Amino acid sequence: MKFSEELKEASQPIIEDIYNDPFIQDMLHGKLPNEAVYFYLKADASYLREFANIYALLIPKVPSLDEVKFLVEQIQFIVDGEVEAHEILADYVNKPYEEIVTEKVWPPSGDHYIKHMYYNAYAKENAAHTIAAMAPCPYVYQVIAKRALNDNALNRDSVLAKWFDFYSTEMDDLVDVMDKLMDQLTADMDDKERQEVKESFLQSTIHERNFFGMSYNQEAWNYGGQTHE
Repeated sequence: MKFSEELKEASQPIIEDIYNDPFIQDMLHGKLPNEAVYFYLKADASYLREFANIYALLIPKVPSLDEVKFLVEQIQFIVDGEVEAHEILADYVNKPYEEIVTEKVWPPSGDHYIKHMYYNAYAKENAAHTIAAMAPCPYVYQVIAKRALNDNALNRDSVLAKWFDFYSTEMDDLVDVMDKLMDQLTADMDDKERQEVKESFLQSTIHERNFFGMSYNQEAWNYGGQTHE
């Protein structure tokens, strides 16, 4: 079994939880609360900006110009293409996307996730560590979307079904490239470092679950009873 496949297999229990948590289930049924959508879009706008920055940190570490070109294209996709998925959610709440994301949120779970990726990008020389921290994002969205499209509970009358349509295909190339890089960059690692890479991948998969959860519950920092924005 390829190492990338081993990582995916190990992540399945977490992905099962993500799929059955309220955020995805409510999306599936076309009844996601508007406040959860607002929070998710605000938080994801901040997250994707940092994700693009981490791509830029990854570029000098990849082994060939083909991968460099692909990562540059992915940065452009984040800036332009993925907004399409956000527009679907904005249509659902009948509010302009740019108006929604004018207000920023930076909740604890999102903060932890972003710093986890930055740590691996800055502290680990081998790019596999950075990829392990980033790869669960497209992989989780790909798997969740493909599963939803085959779920009889999917509400095709809801605009939210288009969100699943988008992610069921748009992540395929990125997941494939990250799998290839993961297998290539870990080929000469010892078991200890491979285990570190695996744990980073699984931690990011948990961060994905927490990101959906924090959006559903509108997570906030608790400063001893006072609320700060």
